[in-house]
Amino acid sequence: LVSWVPVVGLEIHAQISSNSKLFSGSQVQFAAPPNSLVSFFDASLPGTLPVLNRRCVEAAVMTGLALNCSINKKSLFDRKHYFYADLPAGYQITQQRVPIAVNGSLSYSFCIDNKMSQMVTKTVRIKQIQLEQDSGKSLHDDARSQTLVDLNRAGVGLMEVVMEPDMCCGEEAAAAVRELQLILQTLGSSQAIMAEGQLRVDANVSVHHPGEPYGVRTEVKNINSIRFLAKAVDYEIQRQIEELENGGTILNETRAFDSKLGCTISMRDKEGKQDYRFMPEPNLPPLILYDAKSLPANMNHQQVVNIDWIRERLPDLPSVKRAKLVELYGILPEHSFTLLNEDGLAEYFENVIKHTQMKPKKVIGWILNDLLSYLKEHACEVKDSPVSSFLLADLLNLLERKEISSSAAKQVFEELWKGEGKTPLEIVKEKQLELLQDQEELEQICQAVIDRQEDEVGAGMLG
Repeated sequence: LVSWVPVVGLEIHAQISSNSKLFSGSQVQFAAPPNSLVSFFDASLPGTLPVLNRRCVEAAVMTGLALNCSINKKSLFDRKHYFYADLPAGYQITQQRVPIAVNGSLSYSFCIDNKMSQMVTKTVRIKQIQLEQDSGKSLHDDARSQTLVDLNRAGVGLMEVVMEPDMCCGEEAAAAVRELQLILQTLGSSQAIMAEGQLRVDANVSVHHPGEPYGVRTEVKNINSIRFLAKAVDYEIQRQIEELENGGTILNETRAFDSKLGCTISMRDKEGKQDYRFMPEPNLPPLILYDAKSLPANMNHQQVVNIDWIRERLPDLPSVKRAKLVELYGILPEHSFTLLNEDGLAEYFENVIKHTQMKPKKVIGWILNDLLSYLKEHACEVKDSPVSSFLLADLLNLLERKEISSSAAKQVFEELWKGEGKTPLEIVKEKQLELLQDQEELEQICQAVIDRQEDEVGAGMLG
């Protein structure tokens, strides 16, 4: 049996979180009425000129620093020409020759065989981060057999993050993108909501025999969920291996992932390499950034982007937050991943800790086993949980003070989940779930049971 080595590289487009577009003053807003957010420049009317949005530059610098990149103090804009209905200019402004950030790295962790206890940490190299504009959107109306174009998205600022082909399976690709997503959200440089198209992934996949050169690669375009990314990559690896083992060849082509069928399908071949006729963008000067050392004395701070100033203001990244959770509360490293991976769960956990006497290690069990499984079962976000962190803290305090048993606590949790506005204590009283501490009361109950069952008691004594 000949072994195969899969190779996976990713290109990720992240929409920059900014009120206006990259080169125009048009507003950025999801699901606005078609063509309601389009300036003359976005529609590419003759004589309109681009004006660079400073917020987008700062977001790209911040992202580059968080991904350990070198920030280029001088970067250049280029035109990439291609004809498409939703690209009114006939070209996209991007950074092909000298992008804003290069040579970074991203560390990510994932579990082997779904065992939480076996975490593996790997690093993928980041080749570059470049600024570019998004295109518009073509809407295909089958009923009238026509295509309509919505230019609201045209010109929205994107960061393209290009990863080196350092990964080898769907799970790794998914873990890397999830970590990137968390970093972007922590920085606030992109909301990175995949369902809203704010994070789109293209995966390059190839397979080869050990020691041989890389095989022909295919590109799976526009994957819009992390779960689908893992499936698309693994499917494509399998498809290529089977194709080659059956004597076939792999075409250098662009494919799409069909999430309903769970497979990739051919879209167009790349054999005739498209000539984008790259040229320098004549309407934009080079983008010059400064650091504390190179900042001219007479410069107005408002006028420049200072790399060092941004570096000093970087928030704690997810890896640092996890380490702090482990150190502060003595929880397991793998639990810190779950806390950060679920939006709002770490804050929820810390709120419970603040208001309960229970040890953090026991609290984490309740959060991961009870709260999380209820959230998953009801497809519910942490922020929409009917059991608030305060209610859970109250419940855990009753348990900690031995006023109720742990099985009673589970019952109370189930009642709290119904969201009827009762406190844990009210539920305990209503359902008479208290643990009895009073010995006399216990003896009376036992005596009452015995008195009611005289015959059985008597028979038991005879036997």
